[in-house]
Amino acid sequence: MAVDSAMSSPLGPPACDKDAKALRFIEEMTRNADAVQERVLAEILTRNAHTEYLKRFELGAAADRQTFKSKIPVISYEDVQPEIQRIANGDRSPILSAHPISEFLTSSGTSAGERKLMPTIKEELDRRQLLYSLLMPVMNLYVPGLDKGKGLYFLFVKSETRTPGGLLARPVLTSYYKSDHFKTRPYDPYNVYTSPNEAILCPDSFQSMYTQMLCGLIERNHVLRLGAVFASGLLRAIRFLQLHWPRLVHDIRSGTLTSQITDPAIREYMDNNVIKPDPKLAQFLTEECSKEKWEGIITRIWPNTKYLDVIVTGAMAQYIPTLNYYSGGLPLACTMYASSECYFGLNLNPMCKPSKVSYTIMPNMAYFEFLLHDPISGSTSSKLVDLVDVEVGKEYELVITTYAGLYRYRVGDILRVTGFHNSAPQFHFVRRKNVLLSIDSDKTDESELQNGIENASRLLAEFNTSVVEYTSYADTTTIPGHYVIYWELLSKDSANSPSHEVLNRCCLEMEEALNSVYRQCRVADHSIGPLEIRVVKNGTFEELMDYAISRGASINQYKVPRCVNFTPIVELLDSRVVSVHFSQELPHWTPERRR
Repeated sequence: MAVDSAMSSPLGPPACDKDAKALRFIEEMTRNADAVQERVLAEILTRNAHTEYLKRFELGAAADRQTFKSKIPVISYEDVQPEIQRIANGDRSPILSAHPISEFLTSSGTSAGERKLMPTIKEELDRRQLLYSLLMPVMNLYVPGLDKGKGLYFLFVKSETRTPGGLLARPVLTSYYKSDHFKTRPYDPYNVYTSPNEAILCPDSFQSMYTQMLCGLIERNHVLRLGAVFASGLLRAIRFLQLHWPRLVHDIRSGTLTSQITDPAIREYMDNNVIKPDPKLAQFLTEECSKEKWEGIITRIWPNTKYLDVIVTGAMAQYIPTLNYYSGGLPLACTMYASSECYFGLNLNPMCKPSKVSYTIMPNMAYFEFLLHDPISGSTSSKLVDLVDVEVGKEYELVITTYAGLYRYRVGDILRVTGFHNSAPQFHFVRRKNVLLSIDSDKTDESELQNGIENASRLLAEFNTSVVEYTSYADTTTIPGHYVIYWELLSKDSANSPSHEVLNRCCLEMEEALNSVYRQCRVADHSIGPLEIRVVKNGTFEELMDYAISRGASINQYKVPRCVNFTPIVELLDSRVVSVHFSQELPHWTPERRR
């Protein structure tokens, strides 16, 4: 029921009273962005004044911006890692935060090959929940009738560990899904999922995916939107359907649940609430899934779908063509901008084209500062500007100060200012700083890639062969996507060159040297496929340089790109490939033990 026009928001007429309240909150926060930021900083500094970290910089009782900026340094993870490690080891004194650190959120970014540990406090769950509560009121402005159906969202928990001091360390979404905020959330007709909590919370990824897909198929006519966190996750679900539809159809036809589902909570829920014979649906799914072409499969199976809710900004943009193929060009909605360190803001125009996505920073979430970034040289200024003082068209690196004890922390995201909503800036996510390759939640930088090359190259030494040049490419034409590494080799003894099997082993050795997030994606999440090495003809990289120079590059300043995505360059490299090799085994991965 639409609310009275007197309650309308500048964003548009809200769908209900609850939405009206949420939209008014957005307006209040963004109209008074600078005052809210000043209040947030004062709250953080006042409550944490007696922490070891702030006392170190002799801030005293000061809670104003000028003192804060003159005394507190800008830091990266490595600067605060010793304090984080002490907390992880069991030190409960107020080191970073006056409030107890409740757990660590593991970042997809890594330090020395291991996930970064981000401290958090219990009240941060309330802050994250607040941002979540704003998403549907905004979406309802653009897509009416979402209360008349359900969302098929593929949501998963990942592995968690405990630090030596006993604190949980887990991804931010796993923390949220396991919290009462999610598990005991009140009924909201605009936000009903087909997936039961029992399936979402199942740690076995196969059982979780199978159950969520089965529920989505059974409720196909009620589904109004499909989603996952990342675009890669939704494509993984489609691939799962391609592989397992005969078993899913069997369960639907017979009204039974496969014996592969052993989780007792799932079995009880499905037996009591979902499973019953439906031969008509089974026949329909058989006809659709048996077709050679899967173009438009999403709208064929879920005909009432209005949009896909997935992140397709940054590295995820590479999946847009494949999503369009499977969905028949459904709108792609990017709703929010968040990380393990902090939740930042939301997209006030969620149905815009992916290339136009901009996130409005909510000034109540943390204290935000920005380092001017030069997109040409890649250099970053040392001068910080406040949230309301950024300039449209310029790029910045994000710096945050959080309630949980991160002070002037460089997140590593590069953002471009596209405009303002009231006095709050709107940003387009450009990229993660220093990241070369990314398929899912993995982020591999140049030094990690170089380390992998060196690790694999050791296998070539006995054949008097070396890697003279290399580059890489994130291949998302396969599901799951995988890393492709192009090698040009120099062999001093052609009669004793490395065999196909040796080069396959080089693939695995590269994977063993990559960070733990990559290896978890390969081993536990199955969200990345085996690494591939494509050996190219001698002279290929010289051709690559010639091509770059022909397009205006300076011969004196030319450097081989360590990652390529420009189609003509990829095509040039692929046309020179002489052999192709893959990892034949999984790399080593176990849940990290926190030292």
